[in-house]
Amino acid sequence: MTGQELPLNQILHGDAVQVMRKLPENSIDLIFADPPYNMQIKGNLTRPDFSKVEGVDDNWDKFDNYQAYDEFTSTWLKAARRVLKPEGAIWVIGTYHNIYRVGKSLQDLGFWVINEVIWEKTNPMPNFKGVRFTNAHETLIWAKQNKSCKYTINYHAMKPFNDGKQMRSTWNLPICKGKERIRVNGESAHSTQKPLSLLYRVILASTNPEDVVLDPFFGTGTTGAAAKILHRNWIGIESDQTYIPIAQERIKRIKIEDFSPEAFNIRDEKRLAPRVPFSRLLETGYIKPGQSLYFNQDPSQAAKVKPNGILQFGKFTGSIHQTTKHILNGKPANGWLYWFTKDKQGRYISIDLIRENYRKDQNHSSGEKDKIS
Repeated sequence: MTGQELPLNQILHGDAVQVMRKLPENSIDLIFADPPYNMQIKGNLTRPDFSKVEGVDDNWDKFDNYQAYDEFTSTWLKAARRVLKPEGAIWVIGTYHNIYRVGKSLQDLGFWVINEVIWEKTNPMPNFKGVRFTNAHETLIWAKQNKSCKYTINYHAMKPFNDGKQMRSTWNLPICKGKERIRVNGESAHSTQKPLSLLYRVILASTNPEDVVLDPFFGTGTTGAAAKILHRNWIGIESDQTYIPIAQERIKRIKIEDFSPEAFNIRDEKRLAPRVPFSRLLETGYIKPGQSLYFNQDPSQAAKVKPNGILQFGKFTGSIHQTTKHILNGKPANGWLYWFTKDKQGRYISIDLIRENYRKDQNHSSGEKDKIS
């Protein structure tokens, strides 16, 4: 690696911290980290029939004590912070064994937590001893560089994963089993292989096509597989040489569809569209002074539109946003989503739809002018 070049779409063998220190500063858009959990398992786990459970008993997951684990966590997070772009973000996954300690280290280093996401497993491994509840979830922390910096969130793109509603912070997904589970000689290749569906959501939610995703604990390459499918660049770091050819072969087998910028554009075009003040709809005739607007299609909650775009709602006057906040008892809200007019047949029409029609008409008019010139 020379200068500011990034080893895109490659797996780098070595210690995560040492390798990250060689990467250019401020060069990574997103980091997904699945670090050792420090599960402190001693001896074998067995089922009631005395068969062995494929648990996490690898040497890389063993630490002498909590202090050693905290030092390890702080060190790799510092290295990760150095390579993140100012608007970059990090996801870290863990269990009750380690995620609270990771969260403290993140906050101690200045990261700002965006969300805590719970991965609820649809098919968790039961607690065979029957001495506590089944561990049916893992926790992901999504954090940005600091409180004030920007970051990528494809908010509207995630709604289809929750029946068209706002994406929740609880994700119900199966663990990695069956054909997805990579096995070597009948044994699981990696004890903590994550399902592709989990990484698909993480990367889709918080990156854009051609962004660079770094995974410092690459394992069998789930992050790289999801990144390749979604047309993101990726970099993997793995200290255990045995996992590298497994991950390389896995990612190599993924066939890429022809890249189409239009097909992979999931940005919220409406949010990024040019602003249209409500008053613009009045001066262009799309809404008329004195016209009635109805809050949430409720005829009992009607407001009159003043010539300057202000609403008269009973004794209260204000913009569409201020009036919405007033009706919702002080809760801020987007007024465009709450107010409706009526057409000649008495059907409700959203003012947001009227605004979109105005934008389309403007674009059409602009196109006609370009053709004439």
